[in-house]
Amino acid sequence: MSNEALISYASGTGTSPLLGQTIGVLLDQIAQEFPEREALVETFSGRRWTFAELLHDVEALAANLIKAGIARGDRVGVWSPNSAEWVLVQYATAKIGAILVNVNPAYRTTELDYVIKQSTMRLMISATNFRDTDYAAMLAEINYHDVVFVGSPGWTRLLQPGTTEDVGRLSDRAAELTFDQPINIQYTSGTTGFPKGATLSHHNILNNGYSVGEGLHYTEYDRLCLPVPL
Repeated sequence: MSNEALISYASGTGTSPLLGQTIGVLLDQIAQEFPEREALVETFSGRRWTFAELLHDVEALAANLIKAGIARGDRVGVWSPNSAEWVLVQYATAKIGAILVNVNPAYRTTELDYVIKQSTMRLMISATNFRDTDYAAMLAEINYHDVVFVGSPGWTRLLQPGTTEDVGRLSDRAAELTFDQPINIQYTSGTTGFPKGATLSHHNILNNGYSVGEGLHYTEYDRLCLPVPL
């Protein structure tokens, strides 16, 4: 008998078919169709990305994560307040089939330690601090050192454009991915006990987003404010 997980679906009636793509494939398609259209604006810094620029940075980060040894299914944490880097990490991990673990910006040391160990986190991409919380000190306190801090030389290296070989590895990885594969672990706040993780797939995330957009009648010309993860 095969060791592959058995997948089943239960769905109600609807007039629109579900999307059957990975997050990376959909980003590629949109960037190809609207390369010069603005995709991301970080208001507090004034930085802006077109879809072509966003795809460029996402692919550079994705290729360098592969080079750093991140395999399909590895857990990569992101611990940060609102930032453009948060978006880059989300798309880059999706591009390589890594599972993004969203770490609550308000976690205390005990919750942080639990989530890192429970998720078997391979790498953390983190801000150095938020408000009066010293993220770097908290990570050092729990003796977790597989971390790249946003703004550090290590982060800068992760955004360097890849070689032809790097691009080839990224293309090979993309060919391995399917929309049913897990792509995210979302933990609860942990207010009544240790946080509990829910695993989401490309399929979950894309179709949830698509359904919300359709329900609110969004068009390609609308602009959305994204206040999460805070």
